[in-house]
Amino acid sequence: MFFRLLMESFRRQRRRKALAGLAILLGTTAVTAMLALATTIGDRIQQELTSYGANIVVYPAADQLEVKVGGVDIKPVPGGAYLHESDLAKLRGIFWANNITGVSPELPIHILGKTAIGADVDASATGLWFDHALSSGGAPLKTGAVGLHPWWKLAGAWPQEQHTTAQNAEAVIGATLAERLKVKAGDEIQVAGQPGNASQALTLHLTGVVSTGDAIENQILLPLNAAQTIAGTPNAVRRVEVSARTKPEDAFGRKDPDTLSAKQREIWYCRPYANSIAYQIREALPGSRAEQIRRVEQSEGTVLKRISGLMWLISAAALLAAAFAVSAAMATAILERQTEIGLMRSLGASKTTVAMLFYAEAGLLAIFAGGLGYLAGSGLAAWLGARIFATDGGVRLGSLLIPVLFPVVVTLALVVAIAGSTPAIRRALTTDPSAILRGSV
Repeated sequence: MFFRLLMESFRRQRRRKALAGLAILLGTTAVTAMLALATTIGDRIQQELTSYGANIVVYPAADQLEVKVGGVDIKPVPGGAYLHESDLAKLRGIFWANNITGVSPELPIHILGKTAIGADVDASATGLWFDHALSSGGAPLKTGAVGLHPWWKLAGAWPQEQHTTAQNAEAVIGATLAERLKVKAGDEIQVAGQPGNASQALTLHLTGVVSTGDAIENQILLPLNAAQTIAGTPNAVRRVEVSARTKPEDAFGRKDPDTLSAKQREIWYCRPYANSIAYQIREALPGSRAEQIRRVEQSEGTVLKRISGLMWLISAAALLAAAFAVSAAMATAILERQTEIGLMRSLGASKTTVAMLFYAEAGLLAIFAGGLGYLAGSGLAAWLGARIFATDGGVRLGSLLIPVLFPVVVTLALVVAIAGSTPAIRRALTTDPSAILRGSV
């Protein structure tokens, strides 16, 4: 009988049930979309912020002696200390190795030479990895300067380090320098070496012209092994840029690990703060000093905090609106069924039985509408994510169907339906059934 009454209520009050279900559907759609975006927005923002460059930079410790004047840390101009290129493979062995998404070592040099038409070349150059496989025995990480600087625009092709020999190497030239020297992709520069240094001479084959919008447009970019050959400093690296997925910095992340207890230090060490990853890099690379670039890290933390607050506000507003809509719909439905309630009570049905009937109706409605809201919200999240984080190639509609959110969303739908129904149900159960039946005659 209970289930018959339950089914009959849906058949006879389809319009009321549809209005309540629609309110739950809209509320759970908004909540699902916000939760789905919240679970992925950290990685998406991290990807967006890679356009600002690396978030950790590594120097030789000997070139980074601390000198403080008036409380301001002043670092001297780099001298003759170097890091070892061969040590960079150790980055694949640190605790947070899988969070490192890009590594770009640099070796700045100054070269003298001549172009094919006889123009003198006296310019800065930087040795880089362009497309390098960084490995320490496991799966290699394909990385280099190109991946860490996606705003660089190239007319031509990037140099290949495997084409470097004792006499020849490939290179790209900055747009401003190329215009001044009247050279283009396909031309050659005969490098005599570095000023005041009996360094190696070789021929640079220009494979492209690069536009960066900064001082690099006045430089020549060549493979790191070619720069080491010209400078006569094999295995040398002056600076390393590292891009890593990190947890936004909080007060705990800014603590000095040497001042923490053993337990707190372990917790700090095992969280992907930029500071903790930089600390592990210092441990892995002998004679290095790694620091986070706070501009990038603080931007990520600030953006995530503001967007998360907005998402929670939208979710709370959607659930509150759904609860009010369900309450109004259920109040109207129960008012129309007062005679039925009075008859059930007069025939011996307890208040608990009547309440369970209405709560069962609300529960079934919540499960059905909540399931539809989960699907609709997942689709909305995918569409919003594609719109907000559209790439230069256009909008790509991804999938944000996250199974773990389904029970969460259905539970929230049940809470909203029960909370919205409770005031109307309590009011109906407090009315005397004899008074209801007399009033209906």
